[in-house]
Amino acid sequence: MKNKKTDIRPYTKQFYKGNVAYFIFALCETLLSAIGALIASWLIQQLIDLIGGYTTAFSLLELTVITVLLICGTAVANLISYHSKPKFITRGISQYKEFVFSEITKKNISAFSSENSSTYISALTNDIQTIEQGYLWSTFPMLESILTFIGAIALMIWYSPLLTLIAIGLSLLPLIASILTGDKVAKEEKKVSDRNEAYTATLRDSLIGFSVIKSFKAEAQMIRIFKSHVKELANAQCGKHKMRILVQMFSSVAGITAQLGVFIFGAYLALSGKGVTAGTTMIFVQLMNYVLSPIGIIPTCIAERKSAKALVEKIAVFLNTNVREDNENEHKELEHSITIKDLSFGYEPEKPILKNINCSFELGKKYAIVGASGSGKSTLLNLLMASYQNYDGTICYDDTELRKISSSNLYEIESIIQQNVFVFNATIKDNITMFRDFPEEQISNAIKLSGLSALIEEKGADYLCGENGNGLSGGEKQRISIARSLLKRSQVLLVDEATASLDAETAYQVSSAILGLDGITSIVVTHSLDEGLLKQYDSIITFKNGEIIEAGRFDDLIAKKGYFYSLFTVSQ
Repeated sequence: MKNKKTDIRPYTKQFYKGNVAYFIFALCETLLSAIGALIASWLIQQLIDLIGGYTTAFSLLELTVITVLLICGTAVANLISYHSKPKFITRGISQYKEFVFSEITKKNISAFSSENSSTYISALTNDIQTIEQGYLWSTFPMLESILTFIGAIALMIWYSPLLTLIAIGLSLLPLIASILTGDKVAKEEKKVSDRNEAYTATLRDSLIGFSVIKSFKAEAQMIRIFKSHVKELANAQCGKHKMRILVQMFSSVAGITAQLGVFIFGAYLALSGKGVTAGTTMIFVQLMNYVLSPIGIIPTCIAERKSAKALVEKIAVFLNTNVREDNENEHKELEHSITIKDLSFGYEPEKPILKNINCSFELGKKYAIVGASGSGKSTLLNLLMASYQNYDGTICYDDTELRKISSSNLYEIESIIQQNVFVFNATIKDNITMFRDFPEEQISNAIKLSGLSALIEEKGADYLCGENGNGLSGGEKQRISIARSLLKRSQVLLVDEATASLDAETAYQVSSAILGLDGITSIVVTHSLDEGLLKQYDSIITFKNGEIIEAGRFDDLIAKKGYFYSLFTVSQ
């Protein structure tokens, strides 16, 4: 059974969207260039026959005027190319990049926890060059080759049908050579793309995990791995270049054979007095370039185009995975509660993480979720963020099932603060606003409530945070994430082990700030069992092995002396 082919038309349309005028001008230049090349060949024939004493249709003066007009026309064509082709190519590629990036943003919120981001980095860097050259630039030489090929054959038939048959027969040699070798270029190009993806992944991991490499003294091992990927990429690139040279070699040898063969036959016919002049022989030699060139160029262009389309299809396939299907049904806002009934889920069907979960989160209340590592706490938050839809049971926002709520609407309702807060290499203000415009009063209020006032006073709102916030402390980054949620005015705030990597004092301050947010439903996964904080929650939900064992207020659970009591006692 054949695999269903991915539709790449939405991607290739980006090359032409709002770009048709430049494309048409570029095509006009291509047409003019093809006509000019054929006229130049005809002029050479006329001038040679005129020199040889043959009767010609035009005098030397007339041929000189035609030559001047041809030169002017060529200059005009080049000016058209100068203004149209670069505009068409750069705009088309820019729109393609923007479209791919916009499609990336449609993926599930947890997509890159299971996917390799280097696939997308490679697609928007290395692969772009192949697509630009193979899909866009190659269009014009391929079209020009087709036009000159048709024109050259027509002129050759007009001059000498017999010599044309000989020329076509000899042209089969380079055609066969191109057919035998052309498609191999596409395979080598795909191999280079795959090796570059692995190389990019290793480079990215080495830079992100640099501190781990240094602390475990694994420099030599990472250098060895990096070298192996460099070597594999170099071998793939070398193979691609060798294949290109091989294609050119076969085409070149066959082309020279065909061209010299036509010249020899033409000379024979001219010397035999069979209606072929010296000028006719020369124009056949000249026109053979336009017959042979397409035979070498067109299969190569087609192969490059196939390579480019393969890379477009490759990214299209990846972009079609881990995408949440949005429904038209909009829940608008939470009015009462989030209710979970008979919820079961596993990342692998045979290994359930959550088992028959039943609970409710009422609007405006505070909930702590506690339990041992691996008990399913973070998985529950992932499901509330619609990271996965293949769960059993229901998750209802009021009366609307989560699967029926659009992503844009859901992320208006709720936000998440995670242990590792990502901070962009931008200003504190831009990291709080996420590059959007808000009234200054709202921004100031979010800064105040999240406890960022001291940081702003010390460093200023325009302070650059550095790559992934390396200019800030862990607590400051967490406060920025709180400010983001406050400014967004989400009704529900999910907090996943946000204080796990913070010192005790900062963790207490951040947790207190979250608990102090009025009117917001807070669902907090926490490992810190601080009595003062736990008493502020409306309910503490205790997980064990993917099930809810107990739920209630702090004092009630302590009095019960059940599983939560054991967890709390051990932590003290």
